[in-house]
Amino acid sequence: MLKLYHAPRTRSVRIIWLLEELGLPYTLVRVAFKPVPGRLFAQPTPSGKVPVLEDGEVTMFESGAMVEYILERYGNGRLAPAPGTPARAAWLQWLHFSESTAFAPLSVVVWLTRYRDDAASHPHLVEDAKVRAAIAFEVLEAALGERDYLLADGFSAADIMMGFTVFAAQAFGVLDAARFPHLTAYLERLAARPAYQVSMQA
Repeated sequence: MLKLYHAPRTRSVRIIWLLEELGLPYTLVRVAFKPVPGRLFAQPTPSGKVPVLEDGEVTMFESGAMVEYILERYGNGRLAPAPGTPARAAWLQWLHFSESTAFAPLSVVVWLTRYRDDAASHPHLVEDAKVRAAIAFEVLEAALGERDYLLADGFSAADIMMGFTVFAAQAFGVLDAARFPHLTAYLERLAARPAYQVSMQA
């Protein structure tokens, strides 16, 4: 059975959400996330990060890689378009955009406020990061438009990856409802999903 090391409000939320959407059995190991100044691999898990996924001899610590691995091994074609299709290309784009483009500037805010605790000493860095994050979310706002989810065919694992990032942006004051009405409505739809609600209560 899959074993997931989880701390609330971390990227492990994505993995619980995915497992719940797929109806897969798993064991949850809850850990207390304690930022250690200047260190990234310092959590009480096998790799020092959260999340960590164990599946037999496989151990992983990157949430995006976990999403792809779980879908490849246990998804049976669910929550991802078929490889080689145009929809798959779009799915991969948004799956990776969520971390590589959208979350990258938010990471600066997280680092200064959670790991260094000296954000007040670097207001220009925090503000610059929020401006850069907003630019990425403008791209996402325009691409989403009136659709319910990222892909025209409906909800997919790309929404799980992106959902965590957009919820984080909202929490850090980047996502203004007046400026991002489509993303605000998008978050409301995601938050209404039972699997998401389970992930937030874990």
